Amino acid sequence: MHVFVAGATGAVGRLLVPLLLDAGHQVTGTSRSRAGAERVRDQGASPAQVDVFDRDALHEVMAAAAPDAVIHQLTDLSGADGEATNRLREVGTRNLVDAAKAAGVRRISVQSMAWMYAPGNGPATEGEPLDLGAAEPRGSIVEGIRALEEMAAEVQTAVSLRYGVLYGPGTWYEPGGPVAAALSGDPDARFLGSVEADNSVNSFVHVADGARAAVQALDWPSGPVNIVDDEPARGREWLPVLADALGVPAPEVSTGGASWARGASNALARSRGWRPEHPTWRSGFAEDDA
Repeated sequence: MHVFVAGATGAVGRLLVPLLLDAGHQVTGTSRSRAGAERVRDQGASPAQVDVFDRDALHEVMAAAAPDAVIHQLTDLSGADGEATNRLREVGTRNLVDAAKAAGVRRISVQSMAWMYAPGNGPATEGEPLDLGAAEPRGSIVEGIRALEEMAAEVQTAVSLRYGVLYGPGTWYEPGGPVAAALSGDPDARFLGSVEADNSVNSFVHVADGARAAVQALDWPSGPVNIVDDEPARGREWLPVLADALGVPAPEVSTGGASWARGASNALARSRGWRPEHPTWRSGFAEDDA
């Protein structure tokens, strides 16, 4: 296929481009900056310097590329600004989907999230509802995810990759990153998440496994798919392991936790052939520090 990767220099995108090329696909990758576009070119893909908020320019770039599929891996997380991220999910996705439809694209996948499900018992499956109507600030994030997935569904085949908490190179959880800073007591550390070692349950996925899922999803039918590792875990379990891997102080273990934080099941992704090379955060955290 000719695959158009929107967000080709993000944490997932920078790993995704070479995987697509290795699989024999032709790739056009976008970046907002000239330096980013050059990185895409250096990887062997066709670069497109464009801002997703520039609707007309995006339509021109998409029409010129005429791809078979679009992979939406755009994020705006460097500043940990939830409002900016939601604007990208809503306005940016609207522009991207419209440009794809105008260019005759019939397949799209989007970067969604696996911790947006309504409260319930045990790891969430894809058939369960999103936590619509949640209190702020979570409510706005869930609404942004709902809008993202509904807009993507306007394309003939649309896969929503509901990622767990991404860790690994280029993420908040990498060595020396914002989470390490927060655990070290830095009050200016900026990320969206928690370093409470409580009973809140999270599901993780290594960023490289997330990129591999995006490649495989080019053959998947429409619908959401949880892309998470095999072991949902409470904060009191995973945070001390992460702290040890990062070489920073472990937080005090506490009780309580968010009622919606339940983790997610990867049974559907596994049934489609996806296998995480980092099946648990227990070994994955340590491998990233190696």
